[in-house]
Formats: sequence, structure tokens, C-alpha cells
Amino acid sequence: MINAERVFKFKKIKKLTAVLCIVLISTFIVAGCGNNKIESTKAVLKSNEVAKTITSDKEQVKREEVLITEDLLEGNKLIEVDGGNQSGYREPNVVVDIGYGDREYYAYTNEYGQLVKVIARKITLQDESTEPVLSTGRYYRDEAKVPGVESTTLDEGHVIADSLGGVSNAYNITPQNSTLNRHGDQAYMEKAIRDADGCTDFFAVITYPNTNTQIPSHYSYTYTINGNVVQDEFDNVNPDEVNAKLETNIPTESQTTTMSKELMITELDKKAEYIVITNSGGKSVDLTGWKIISVRGSQSFTFPKFTLDSNSSVKVGDSAKNSDVEFHWLDGEGNWNNSKSDPAELYNPKGKLVDRFDD
Repeated sequence: MINAERVFKFKKIKKLTAVLCIVLISTFIVAGCGNNKIESTKAVLKSNEVAKTITSDKEQVKREEVLITEDLLEGNKLIEVDGGNQSGYREPNVVVDIGYGDREYYAYTNEYGQLVKVIARKITLQDESTEPVLSTGRYYRDEAKVPGVESTTLDEGHVIADSLGGVSNAYNITPQNSTLNRHGDQAYMEKAIRDADGCTDFFAVITYPNTNTQIPSHYSYTYTINGNVVQDEFDNVNPDEVNAKLETNIPTESQTTTMSKELMITELDKKAEYIVITNSGGKSVDLTGWKIISVRGSQSFTFPKFTLDSNSSVKVGDSAKNSDVEFHWLDGEGNWNNSKSDPAELYNPKGKLVDRFDD
């Protein structure tokens, strides 16, 4: 990941140049208006000091421009695109600021013009009291027509929503499954960030099944809320259909007895919103890419890079209710259904069911 402190410097360059110009002009006026020789001499000296300052600042700006090329652009070209541009075309190998107003959210395309990454040091929520927000809650009347959104099952899905300060051009829009976008993991993620009044260190990676399509196959989001790192990963599919398949494929008793019991779900507290995974074996287990699923809902949690030591446990859940969770996980108002049966399942990275906890 690129250096967050360096990523967001380049917008300051124009402001710095403008301020220096004003100072220089003011100095010339002072020098020209004085009749006293001593004052004129002071003005000239002051002018020389300002000139030296400007030279120094220009050198600093030049150094920052080099940092932009190395750290932010990553070999890509920085371009400006109007936030309400409805064209679905994306230039290849470019970086675009997709944050509304002064927000700095940066989108990256690959050599095929596919939107592959979005980063933001800080997500700042939309402010209806100070920004020109429409009655629909959006900044613009429509979104970019990226190829694929014409499908009846795909939305013009924002990577960073209007409510989170994102614009509506092609560099922030992907064709996303309608249910996923409106009621699934994408919607839950956006709500979690809104409820927390924003987040920091936002990092999205978008993948595609091939180089010819603009319809993603998978989304991966990492962001920090109240000091807790949250990882959300999901496919670009209808979550209701996925959950229906999970419920119809509940393993039999004979199947569950053949599963490894060294790594298992040992505790699920639906009211307190946490789950505990325990490794009772003699070796550590790499849980990177393992997934916990709330069977009744569409919620899922995918472990980021993490190794669970032998004879150890890891607690995943709502950090607001549980100060000792290692990984924060809260989709919408809750991950678990408290009034109905809502089993938990643990899958390895290959999609194999390793354990099931029936509540």
C-alpha cells in the first residue's frame, strides 16, 4: 500500500503557489511606495528574502511532484474528470480524484480501462447543510453509463457512495448486482461507515473475470473504524441466491463428523454480536481468506492476513459491544438474527465447510 501521508499532498501545491504570489506582489508594492532610502533598502532586502523563500518553496514543490509520480501515480497519469460526467468510458492507466468537493478519494484504472483500485485516507460523509445535495440524496441526477449497467439485474453501483462523499463519473461506478448494492454487503458496508461518522485508511480492490468486461466479479474493502480494521469481501452476485443455496446444503451428521475438529467455532453470542474460533490443534493455522457466514442473513466475514496459533482462539464481532474482539465485524444493525435460528458456518479459502455452529 502506498504511503498515506504522501498520497494526499499534491492538492496543496496550487494553494502554496497562490499564497507566494500574493506575498511577492505585496512586497513589491511596499518597496515601490516608500520614499525613504532606508525603507527602500529594507524593502529590497525583504524582496530578496521572499525570492529566496519562493525558490526554496519551488524546490519543495518539485520534490513533492516527484513523490506524486513515485508514490501516488504508480506510473499512471493524473487526470481530472467532472464528477457528474455520465460517459461510461475510462482511460487506461490513469488516476482520478472521485471525491466530491475537497475530498481526496483516488481511483485507479489498469491498461484495459478497468477500475481496479480506490483509496482514501479519510472518508468524510456527505453534508446536506453545506453541499448542494438533491432531494434523492445524490450530488448528480444520474450516474455514468459504464458498459454493463444496461442489464436489468445490475445497478450503477458506486464504489464510494454519494452518502460517503463520492461522485458519479465512470471512475467511481461499476455494474453491480442490484440486490448486493441495495440490500447486501455493499449496502451494509456503507451503513457501517455512515453509522461511525466516516472511516480512515479506505482501500478497495476490484477484480474482473477477464480483461474484456467492465463488470467486476469480486470486491475487497479494507477500512478502519474507531481504530478497528474492517475487512469486507464479496462476489458480485445476488446474496439472496447464495444464502438459499447454503440453507439447502446443510451437511448431514456423518459429514460433520469427518470434518477437522481441531479448528472449530466454540462460541456464538448473537445478542452480544461476537463469534469465537478456536484452534485446539498442535500447529498454527493460517486463517487468511477463511470465511465466517451468518446462514440466515447475507452477512459474511473474510479473515485478512492472520495466523491463529495452536491452542488459541480469535474473537470476531462488534467492537462497540466487545472491547476484546480481534477483528471488528458488524453488518447493518447486526450480523445475527436474535429471534430466529441463525447458524454460523466456517469455510476455508477453497470454499469447503470446516465447521457449523447451530444456535
